Parts: sequence; C-alpha cells; structure tokens
Amino acid sequence: MEIIKVGDKAPLFALIDQNGNNIKLSQFIGKKVLLSFHPLAWTSVCSIQMQSLEKNYDRFNKLNTVPLGISIDSQPSKEAWSKNLRINRTRLLADFWAHGDLAKKLGIFDEKTGVSKRANILIDETGIVKWIKVYPNKEIPDTEEIFNFLSGDN
Repeated sequence: MEIIKVGDKAPLFALIDQNGNNIKLSQFIGKKVLLSFHPLAWTSVCSIQMQSLEKNYDRFNKLNTVPLGISIDSQPSKEAWSKNLRINRTRLLADFWAHGDLAKKLGIFDEKTGVSKRANILIDETGIVKWIKVYPNKEIPDTEEIFNFLSGDN
C-alpha cells in the first residue's frame, strides 16, 4: 500500500493504550495529533524515541498537540514497557490486532519484517495529515524537527 500523503484525511482508528483505555482519533478533534510509530517495544532506539515523547510532553501540550506512540506490540507488552521506561503521560498504543492494521492503512507497515516502519505523522485539528517523515529503523527521530514544524504551523 502507498504511504499516506500530506493533505490526506487520516483514517479513523481506535486502539488500546498501555493502560487498557480505548483511544480514538475522533476524541482529539480540535487538537493536533502526532502518531509516532516505532517498530517494536523493548528495543533501544524505540525506547529513546518514546522517552523523548514523554520528556517533551508539556511542550507538545503547549502546542495543542497530543503525542501517541504506536507499534504492533500487544497491550500487556506496552503496559510493562511503559512502566519500565517510566512513561506515565504519553499514551503508547497497541496496533496489535488486527496485526498492524493502522500502520497498513497509513502505508507504513513493513510486510517483510511484520512491523511498522519508524515514522512520525502529524495530523491537524480537523484530521488532515500535515507532516510525515519515515526514518531508517536504526535512526532516532529528531523531536526538534517536529517542534520546528509545529511552531511554524501555528
């Protein structure tokens, strides 16, 4: 499937977070949403990526943006991982079943490895994709580039 493009309407979704809550894109109308995809929990680059979201949670909040960490891992894995990383405010969503469904809809599912690509997708207050970047799996996404875009987007 082709990767979603800037200007496209983001697909609606409902995924379970690390605390067992059902999180829907529709509940964030009026806020920007950062979908921060990482291939797998419990890996070093993915851990740094999610810790960066948590560390910068207040900065995202000031820019009316909700950061969501997403991978194909199960909810129990996300729960244990978030406790291990001390992630308390950032929601870590399980795109577990149907396996990688949201990543597939966005065109960032890697069929060879069975996981999502590492990607950041920024959705505006009305559900339109405003910014996308796919990263090499071993690269830690630069959170500052998201803030630079958000600051210029206000």
